[in-house]
Formats: sequence, C-alpha cells, structure tokens
Amino acid sequence: MNFMQTVKGSMLEGFYPAGWDMDKIDSCCSHPPETISERQSFWHNEFQPISCNEVQELDVKMGHEIASQIRRSKVAGRKVAFILPVGPMGMYKWAVYFLKEWNIDCSHVYGFNMDEWSDGEGRTLPSDNPGAFQYAMEQAFYGPLGELTVPVNQRHFATLETLPTYADKIAALKAEGAELITVFGIGRMMHIAFWEPHFGAEFENDAEWSKQTHRIGAQLHPLTIEQNAITSFKSRTTLVPCRANTIGPGLFLQSDYIIGGCDGALGRGMQWQGLSLWTTLRHGPYRWLPSTYMPTLPGKLFFLNELAGPLEADVN
Repeated sequence: MNFMQTVKGSMLEGFYPAGWDMDKIDSCCSHPPETISERQSFWHNEFQPISCNEVQELDVKMGHEIASQIRRSKVAGRKVAFILPVGPMGMYKWAVYFLKEWNIDCSHVYGFNMDEWSDGEGRTLPSDNPGAFQYAMEQAFYGPLGELTVPVNQRHFATLETLPTYADKIAALKAEGAELITVFGIGRMMHIAFWEPHFGAEFENDAEWSKQTHRIGAQLHPLTIEQNAITSFKSRTTLVPCRANTIGPGLFLQSDYIIGGCDGALGRGMQWQGLSLWTTLRHGPYRWLPSTYMPTLPGKLFFLNELAGPLEADVN
C-alpha cells in the first residue's frame, strides 16, 4: 500500500503538479545508495555529483568551489557573474574564509540573487528584515568580505524594479567575456530558485518554458511554503510569504558552470531532500521538474551521503 494506490479520492488528488508521474519519480528513488553517482546519458560530460559525509564537509567544499571560481576569473582578468541563493547558506562563510586567505578582492564579481519573498505585485520585504534574502546575503557574504567585497553597485537583488533588468545585465556581461555561474539548492518541489514545477502547465513545450527569464510575484506551491517554514522560519508557517520574485530557466540554463548543494538532513534519521536529489539525478530533463535540467550543465553538485538513502520507511 502506497501513495499511488491510495491517492484517488484523497485530499492530495490534484495537489501535486499535473505533469508529475509519481511512479517514475518513485522509480528514481528506488536505487541502492551506492549507485547515486552513476553517470546518466543526459548528464553533461563535465557534470559531477560529489558526496559529503557531513554538513560541515559540504559547506567547506562548496565554499571552496565558489572561492576557486572567483579566484580563477580574477587570475584570468575576466569578470564573472554569479546567480546566488539563500539556501543553502553554510558555504558562504567558507567562501569568505578562502578569499581572505588568498587575498582575492571581488571587484570583478557581479552578484545576482536568484529570488526574494514578495507579495502578489512583486513588492519585497525591506532589506533590513531578518527574513529578507538581501539581508541574509549582506550578513553572510558581502559584509564579512570587508575590503575584498563585491562593489555595492554590482550586487543585484530580486526586487520589483531590479529583477526585470537581470537578463540584459547578464547578457552584457557575457558579451564582455564574463562567465555565468549559478549556485543553487534543490527544493522539495524540485524547483530551482522559486521557479516552481506547476509553471510547466502554462507552456506548450519545454522550448517555450526554457525562454522565461523571471517572474514577479510568483505563486509558490504549498510544499515550498512548508519547506521554508521548516528550514528558515523555525516551523512558523505564519511568517512565510506565499509569493516570491524569481529568476527562470531563461537565466539559469545559460550557466557556464553550476555549483549545487543538497544538505537537507534534519537529524535522527529524518530528511526532506532525498527524493528531490534522486529525481534530479535520474529522471531526465523535464519542465515539470525544473531541477532535472541542472545535470545537463557543467559543474558540481555536492550532497550529503545520508540523502542517498536507502529511501525506505524508518519511523522516528
């Protein structure tokens, strides 16, 4: 007895996006843990999943990767654009540590935060609100870098006014020879940024979907709200906005390199991200599952070994 056998007539019938094939998603999650890194036909030749034994290891390795890309572009005398997340966050303190250790200033770096909480019209939280992504970035990355930091006029946040300018600004940087690097996590709903899977219903094909650069006041899926209540708001659902401004695949699919992190373990054997990780790595690109496009790009996806499972019942 499982979800597929009991969903008909339940309160969850129609709750998940129409394009989801639950049997196929379940199949993605059924493999032995030790096979999670086996290469798939749709992966980019330079895409590499990297397992980590604990969160601290993931944070260090992911932070080192970010800092290394900043150093590499500095040495090459080239600008670099980063699409940046708030979640995961632990890697930023290590990126700061390595950049300071190497004395690499970030005057050549352009930061584009991938999303921000909003209302239905795209108005965002004040930048000094502890729940705002801009506040989180200033506290975790830009501020601690001190004199080496990214210039203020090269930091971009997903506000109503600024998000629609991302595409042109990134295009101009690429025209100057800059690389675009996307740093990301994978949502419970397999979203990238807040580009949700149910948006897939609005487009006739994947090609049209893949052209979308951003969305203002995006309607978030209920499980995205609950994921963030757990991970960012100490379980307090009432604090979580139901809308957000977000980049779309028209930007993150332009990435010259990606740096991903999956750290969704909760302790005592509990986790929320194993299904999302396995589906991303095994399903194949599909607009109803945005994260499945990430393995088609060059880069690294760091993940906790615990998320590989086995994804089987374990009552806590």
